[in-house]
Amino acid sequence: MTAFMNPDDERPWAARAECRGEDPAIFFPGNDDDPSVGLAICARCPVRQECLEYAIEARERYGIWGGTTERQRRRMARRTA
Repeated sequence: MTAFMNPDDERPWAARAECRGEDPAIFFPGNDDDPSVGLAICARCPVRQECLEYAIEARERYGIWGGTTERQRRRMARRTA
């Protein structure tokens, strides 16, 4: 989940996310950037599973969501297709 998301009716779990208040750039690393900081924040997040489910359902193509990178989510999608 990204830090700039505000909780709303669609994502009530976002209010409990570890990434709230963090710099969004952490969760959108460039191709040559290390995603480990964002992934570490996700690793301790109590709503990581809800965030991942949201990202998969919404087909989020960019960024770190639910403790996964873009590449990891693409692999997951290929396995379930």
